[in-house]
Amino acid sequence: MSSSQRGCLQQWVSGRLSEHSFIYKIFFGPDPNKVRPKVLLMITFLCIINIVIWVVAVLVYKPYPSMIGTGALAYTLGLRHAVDADHISAIDNVTRKLLNDNKHPVSVGLFFSLGHSTIVFVVAVVVAATANAVANGVDHFAEIGGIIGTSISIAFLVLIAALNIIVLAGVLRTLRMVKREGIYTEMDIEEHLNNSGLLGRFFRPVFRFVDASWKMYPLGLLFGLGFDTSTEIILLGITAIQGAKGMSMWLIILLPLLFASGMSLIDSLDGMLMLFTYTWAYVNPIRKLYYNLTITMISVVVAALVAVIEFFSLIGQQLGLDNGWWRFWYSLGNSFEWIGIVIVGAFIVTWLVSAVLYRWLGYRDLEQRFDSEGSNVPPTRTDQIAKTCSIVSDSEKQDNGLIEYLEIEVATEDLAVDKTCISSLV
Repeated sequence: MSSSQRGCLQQWVSGRLSEHSFIYKIFFGPDPNKVRPKVLLMITFLCIINIVIWVVAVLVYKPYPSMIGTGALAYTLGLRHAVDADHISAIDNVTRKLLNDNKHPVSVGLFFSLGHSTIVFVVAVVVAATANAVANGVDHFAEIGGIIGTSISIAFLVLIAALNIIVLAGVLRTLRMVKREGIYTEMDIEEHLNNSGLLGRFFRPVFRFVDASWKMYPLGLLFGLGFDTSTEIILLGITAIQGAKGMSMWLIILLPLLFASGMSLIDSLDGMLMLFTYTWAYVNPIRKLYYNLTITMISVVVAALVAVIEFFSLIGQQLGLDNGWWRFWYSLGNSFEWIGIVIVGAFIVTWLVSAVLYRWLGYRDLEQRFDSEGSNVPPTRTDQIAKTCSIVSDSEKQDNGLIEYLEIEVATEDLAVDKTCISSLV
């Protein structure tokens, strides 16, 4: 593409996309370090991997229709877990650190998600192999295991829905406060997104030792050992193994692969977003909150839908009920292939609708106001003291009273003022 053609394309796109948007930054933003080709190559690779895994899953699970819905749930859980506080905090903090070290990391999110996915995959394979061994050695394991596995699945899905409802309420409450009161600071919103994860706080000292993108892989392994994600896939694996007679573990391990592909895609995009904004201040927390709201809502709906279908199907089968009401749930239980397609379609439609609502409800304007103003709250005491340090004249540097005042303010208020500011006054 010639420079004139690229200029025309950029002019056309700029009229339709904000210069702060991720797509605009990737294709037309400044690229002084020539990282754009690497980013485009990685995005292409991740998209191909996601498509290939889904094609394989649909073909392999064709004889087992119920697995389509389970696979869709695993993929949705991966997308949801990618924006958990632990992931966002780890990827964003390390990317910011490497940028401050004059490095230009492209694959921070990818290596982190690969490390995390390794634990998920290994544990899922072990559980699948163990469950199959037990199933082959016990005569009535399939019947009893089906009841136990479905019960575990229902309880697990209800737990997922309940926890996500709590998260959804918190995110929705924060968004409403921001929209209604117009009071928002990057620190407050990022604290809501990043400081809620236990593992993020526990492993934060490890961040300082990460000086290259590939070192996020062992950090991802550490996060995976927390088994918050692994537990989800293990329970899904147990449910699938116990709920389907003769299910091979090679079919079961597609679940963690689906989970990992969704998680890797979002985590990688998050790391790239950080890279192309160049500074932490330009990552818009409003957009992150809205993404959390949308993906959490999808997780709640999918988990609740599958749990309700499994519950009524199990009750009807065990009690031998066969009237119209129970036949309806039987038919749904035997149509998981179509339900899985509906879930995937609903996922796409939800995102399209949410994109429209994002503008219609005014969050796009709020995001632009955030980008242009940064904050609409009065300056903090830290800001006032820092400003005093920056404008002090040479003659005032000998004013011990001013130095003493600043030192007292920092000590008593625990303000995050750069100590070199005060020392420069001496």
